[in-house]
Amino acid sequence: MNKKLTVLFLLAAAVFFGTTAFKPKATPPDKWKNLKVLPQDISEDSLKVVMRTFNASLGVKCVFCHAMGDNGHPNFPSDDKPEKDIARYMMKMTKEINTTYFNFKKVANPDTIRVVTCYTCHKGDAHPEGIPPVDSTHMGMPPGNMPPASGMHDSTMHDSTMHKQ
Repeated sequence: MNKKLTVLFLLAAAVFFGTTAFKPKATPPDKWKNLKVLPQDISEDSLKVVMRTFNASLGVKCVFCHAMGDNGHPNFPSDDKPEKDIARYMMKMTKEINTTYFNFKKVANPDTIRVVTCYTCHKGDAHPEGIPPVDSTHMGMPPGNMPPASGMHDSTMHDSTMHKQ
């Protein structure tokens, strides 16, 4: 009888410690409010990665897109700043570009393709230049590299003088 109680006690202890030691996979908090592009079930860690990627890609802090709250911290759900809607638009744009032009393998989840990202254009600048700066030395081909005008022929045109035998 003593052995049965000992075994039963050890079994109960193992179940108790096993269930308390087991930490279930983190579920997304119910606190996400006003997510319009990112999925509602995004984990806190994944959301932080996305936001930190924005920070690094644009060289900005959270308050670039998020309005400050009365408590002195960013009010993440607020839509008071137009930059937040611009960020949403840009997220949709890059997703569409990646899905349309870079889904070569026709994967089932093309939203995971990351060929074009914020950093592709921004490179750490919140307001990237629309066109690259060009100095005067690169405005055209130097004259020495151009063939003489009389020797130029369009390879797509049929020129009977080139085919006389």
